[in-house]
Amino acid sequence: MDTKDVLYTLRTRSGLSQDELAERIFVTRQAVSRWENGETVPNTEALKLLSKEFQVSINTLLGSPHPLICQCCGMPMEDEILGRNRDGSLNEDYCQWCYADGTYTYSDMDDLIRVCLPHMVQQGFTEEQARAYMKQTLPSLDYWKRQAQLGDDGQFEALKRQLIEEINALHIPGMPKLEKLNALVGAYVNLEYPLPGGMKAKFLDDRTTYLGNQLPSELAPGRCFGVLANPDFILICSYGAEGTDPELVLYKKR
Repeated sequence: MDTKDVLYTLRTRSGLSQDELAERIFVTRQAVSRWENGETVPNTEALKLLSKEFQVSINTLLGSPHPLICQCCGMPMEDEILGRNRDGSLNEDYCQWCYADGTYTYSDMDDLIRVCLPHMVQQGFTEEQARAYMKQTLPSLDYWKRQAQLGDDGQFEALKRQLIEEINALHIPGMPKLEKLNALVGAYVNLEYPLPGGMKAKFLDDRTTYLGNQLPSELAPGRCFGVLANPDFILICSYGAEGTDPELVLYKKR
């Protein structure tokens, strides 16, 4: 679609009039009308505001003239999995798993390859093919070319080590020792737990990226422990296959 059609579709889908959209992004109704008629195209600042308003990439607003590829893991990206900057705006260079709230979640290429391999095998690659592809592709991506410049001097890795120590110190019965924490997006791990009194609750934000891992239970065959954490909390749960029958084991503020 052209930009004019994209804007019209997004505005009407959101139930906004041209006047209401204009007020939200600090332009005149006439400007919105000209965009939707194809007479003009929003300038850079207007595109940024429209992106934030509709939670879509600027690439989408411009009619998707080029495919978006994560410049850390190489994964093709749609708007739903784009990473976010510290101010909540979408970042069109990285996916949610590689870039969370302005933080790069991987500093070791081999660690990223380890996490990606099982997903690529599920897509039909052999492990050898997947590893060779990643080894060839990752060094060509912008993040790995500029890692020394973009890195945080090890602060994020230090946070992961601290969280791992705290989680292991909890000595949860039946849970193996935690060795790694990976980036996990809330929408994929936000289970609903039963509470006393018959109520159920979720504790995560679907759009937030957390650190976590899955560990097989040593006491209950067929069940796993789910570990999730960030600088504010630690959550440990257990569940059956495909996340069935979830139980909240621990939720601890840090």
